[in-house]
Amino acid sequence: MTLKVVYDYRAHGAEQRDSLGGQNLDQVREVFAAQAKAIAGLADQVDANFFIAVDLLFETEGHVVVCGMGKSGLIGKKVAATLSSTGTPAFFLHPGEAYHGDLGMVTPRDTVILISYSGETEEVTKLIPHLERAAVPIISLVGRMDSTLAKSSDVALDCSVEREVCPNNLAPTSSTMAAMAMGDALAVSLTKARDFRAGDFARFHPGGDLGRRLLTRVRDMMQEGTLPTATPDQSVRETLLTITRGRHGIVLVMEEGELKGVVTDGDLRRALQKFDDVLKIPLWRIMTTTPVTVPEDMLVSEAEELMLRSKVKTLVVTGEDGRVSGVLDFFEK
Repeated sequence: MTLKVVYDYRAHGAEQRDSLGGQNLDQVREVFAAQAKAIAGLADQVDANFFIAVDLLFETEGHVVVCGMGKSGLIGKKVAATLSSTGTPAFFLHPGEAYHGDLGMVTPRDTVILISYSGETEEVTKLIPHLERAAVPIISLVGRMDSTLAKSSDVALDCSVEREVCPNNLAPTSSTMAAMAMGDALAVSLTKARDFRAGDFARFHPGGDLGRRLLTRVRDMMQEGTLPTATPDQSVRETLLTITRGRHGIVLVMEEGELKGVVTDGDLRRALQKFDDVLKIPLWRIMTTTPVTVPEDMLVSEAEELMLRSKVKTLVVTGEDGRVSGVLDFFEK
């Protein structure tokens, strides 16, 4: 039997805690601050080359091939994965394997992203002549703009940092964060350029909880049956209990089966500021006459995006006949 001993950090005094690993909380926070500073510094370094790179990637007819060695290779795998999941076909190519046959995976229809902080990584730079002969465009993420890689690239993006957060300024830490952030920035810009939406994202993420949420239709999540309703002439006083029991923060104002408007918590708050005796006011005087509605077959992810954009908490769901069939509330209690 193996006894697992868990160190109880809270049970030790401050002096003992500070001696653990020679660190304290302030030192740990300094690490996060330094990493954040390194990434924020990229905002001042980015220039027109970034947009040239985005255009080059956007116009790529084949794949974006991402290549890097060591820690840069690990970052490259993440960049390739992010690009692929957001509408830009990409894959990672190990530079060592590339030099021993896998260069055949790269075609003139592709664009290559080479990652090397020094810009002198041998396994990466020796690929340059072969890529140039094949007329494959090269984008580089580098920390030294006077390096061999930067000078040999069609577009070089400056990912330099003041220093590594490593105490010895040796282990790739801040520099890898910077390269990853630059890769994410390229992916986000391409997402916007392609008008890549939640529905598109769902097609590439069919598995797991994320896939289920993205592929679910509104009809599968909406609340139906007995909905909180009232008539336009009904008073606020008469409606308060309905809106409370409904637990959606909304009342559907209906007349002869047709939706005339909605009264929300926000409408009630505004009415309190506008009218002296708000309880006697009929709903038609305070209701929102143009509520946000969604069809039953809309993806939940798209409905959520619309909800956030419209700054509402509940959406009215309509069926094929245009009549109310339910409500969708992401903040359901």
